[in-house]
Amino acid sequence: MSENAPSSVVLIGMPGAGKSTIGQALAIARGQDFVDTDRLIEQREGKSLQAILDMHGYQALRKIEADVLQSSDFSNKVVATGGSAVYSAAAMTHIGQFGPCVFIDIPLAEIIRRVSNFSERGIAGPPGQDLQGVYTERLPLYRRYADISVDGSDLDEAGLLARVVASLMEYNK
Repeated sequence: MSENAPSSVVLIGMPGAGKSTIGQALAIARGQDFVDTDRLIEQREGKSLQAILDMHGYQALRKIEADVLQSSDFSNKVVATGGSAVYSAAAMTHIGQFGPCVFIDIPLAEIIRRVSNFSERGIAGPPGQDLQGVYTERLPLYRRYADISVDGSDLDEAGLLARVVASLMEYNK
């Protein structure tokens, strides 16, 4: 990695993959600020993701998310994106300028176990789409935008963090 290379890390993946949890720990380890883009959306809109979904629908939430991502400076940060960030090619191109996109790849069965509050979680998908449908639709997008894929199967938080750190070190060689 050259001295002029971006210094941020962008985490992508399904809701429940651990982006925020791992992102906070990674930011501490790297001495960087942590940004959760879902919180940026909520701050800008003055309401929760679920409230935005309920009032305006999933496509409006995706548009707001894309606008927030494209208008933010993520320099020298660890960024946990919302799970639907990958629907906007322009947003992914923008955030990809700041550093590698790390896909935290968690198996569907584990995501289903972790995301027990699917209908209240503010997940931007069409009405009637279940978590398996969201997973099936998004998986190819996560793989497309990932510079690094980290298999989080059967790992606890510390193990996943260690695997992300090791993958970043390998990527930056």
